[in-house]
Amino acid sequence: MNQISTERSVAAFKSACAHSHRSTGTEQILLERLHEIIDSQLLSALFQPIIQLQSGEIIGYEGLIRGPSDSPLHSPLNLFKVAWANNLTVKLEHLCRQVVMKKFAELDLPGKLFLNVSPECLLDRDAKYGQTLDMIQQIGIHPERVIIELTENQPTYDYQLLGQAVTHYRQMGFQIAIDDLGEGFSSLRLWSELRPEYVKIDMHFIQGIDNDPIKMQFVKSIQEIAEKSGTKVIAEGIETQAEMLLVRSLGVAHGQGYHIARPHAQPAIVLSAEVENILGNNSAQLSSKNCSQRQYTVTAIKLLQQLPTVAPNMLNNQVYEMFLAKPALQIIPVVEDGKPLGLITRENLIERFSKLYQRELYGKKPCSGFMDRNPLIVDRDTSLQELSNIIVKADRQQFTNGFIITENGRYLGMGTGQDFVREITQLQINAARYANPLTLLPGNVPINERIEHLLNSGSHFYACYCDLDHFKPFNDAYGYQRGDDVIQSTSQILIDKVDPELDWVGHIGGDDFIVLLQSDNWQARCDAILQQFTCMIQSYYSIEDRQRGGYLSEDRQGVKVFCPLISLSIGIVKVEPGKFYSHHQISTAIAEAKKQAKKISGNSIFIDRRLGPGPMSASLSRSTTTLPTEVH
Repeated sequence: MNQISTERSVAAFKSACAHSHRSTGTEQILLERLHEIIDSQLLSALFQPIIQLQSGEIIGYEGLIRGPSDSPLHSPLNLFKVAWANNLTVKLEHLCRQVVMKKFAELDLPGKLFLNVSPECLLDRDAKYGQTLDMIQQIGIHPERVIIELTENQPTYDYQLLGQAVTHYRQMGFQIAIDDLGEGFSSLRLWSELRPEYVKIDMHFIQGIDNDPIKMQFVKSIQEIAEKSGTKVIAEGIETQAEMLLVRSLGVAHGQGYHIARPHAQPAIVLSAEVENILGNNSAQLSSKNCSQRQYTVTAIKLLQQLPTVAPNMLNNQVYEMFLAKPALQIIPVVEDGKPLGLITRENLIERFSKLYQRELYGKKPCSGFMDRNPLIVDRDTSLQELSNIIVKADRQQFTNGFIITENGRYLGMGTGQDFVREITQLQINAARYANPLTLLPGNVPINERIEHLLNSGSHFYACYCDLDHFKPFNDAYGYQRGDDVIQSTSQILIDKVDPELDWVGHIGGDDFIVLLQSDNWQARCDAILQQFTCMIQSYYSIEDRQRGGYLSEDRQGVKVFCPLISLSIGIVKVEPGKFYSHHQISTAIAEAKKQAKKISGNSIFIDRRLGPGPMSASLSRSTTTLPTEVH
């Protein structure tokens, strides 16, 4: 959080100062104290780390300022309030800048320094030209390590003048950040005008984001704009683990806040073990834009290549010259009024012209006579899975030639078979990387990605948490190989009983599975899963154990205890558009539903029909299915 600008609530103290008719004795004392602080340079610097949320790497530090600890001007709020009321803001800012940079160099901190500067100070006509550059050169910091973080304490009207100042600083090597995006007078306009390298989202939109869909939508929108403009986003004010993980899942690159590290005079250069472990254990949960949909929404547009096109009435001689001029060009699409008509291949045209008199006969005729009139044409939003099915049904020549990519029937460009194979291979590698090695079902990362995809697409679905009860004592008594066989058989039942076109199965690990159902007969499928599981599990026990419904085994203290047969509990949560907005919430909800199912003896289903996250309540609808452990 920016504690030079955000903490001081500029609007509040401006209003108070405007209504003050004369300086009181207290105000005079504070002014004298401020002069003493400035003249004697009685300020101290604190630094708060800013991290890369995917890797946990510290990319830099925001420099913060404090007055003397025994002074009413210790906090930046009071310090700048008095400075503003007495037209000393620019002078105080220059001193703050000097103190922060000197301390940053003295501590030899890694990464970049985020230096708070107000537009007023940036535009100060009385400041010595190149003062900041001279200062950091004397201190020994390279300009490329300094981010000028623009704070805002009043409306910025002269955007042209501010843009010129920013250009001047950029030419010296500095980068630009806009602080407190979403708060203040004109931060969005500043973003548009200045095109900063970084924007910092105001802490108001970060705190509680895991329970506020409006805040989450705001951050998602900012992230989408940032991706298109080449700007990096920093989330300020992260105070909980849930906020940190959710912000990261939205694709926000960087984070800052008390949960990560508090401001300190001698800040750490590595993260705490706790935060590092949290980020490490969730390192593959990437943004919904960049990662969470990559397996499910990678479409033909990713394979787009721009090639020169020709009209159908262009002469063959002209097309031939195009091929000669560009030896790497293999295909030329034929397009008329934006509509793709066919393809002309280098091999076909040159082969024809190589024959006796062919060029003389056909060189001055329209190229449409030589084009392939039956090319593969796909829409830009065709998924790679759909494209795979199309290519499989196509003939070899069509695959070799590639495919035309369109948008609403209009030509956009071409895709090649080689690029398609490369992308499919990469997806398969990614899928294998995150698959459970025992069942080869998608693991935690793809499960979260799939849930995010369904949420982002506004789909209705049922999220099911399937858990084997009494599995560990079975594993101990019958051996891990038999336990692995039970897990594999359970996974096969889940796969067999769902609709592969609509439903989806993942394996969290151990004896826990996730099933995402969009089938209309979802409940009948869950009942069928339990019925088949009941039959299947019998085969893993001896006749004696089946007859008595369990077996004797030793617990960890070596005491003989009776263990029931393995059963299957399924906790189900109904998910409707707009009611849940992250896989974190759904994970919590289905875990609670699974706990309720496990309280029921035998194979069971517990359905939570709540319309959104929250505590269990009277609105909960409960359905259970308890099946016999012995089939006669």
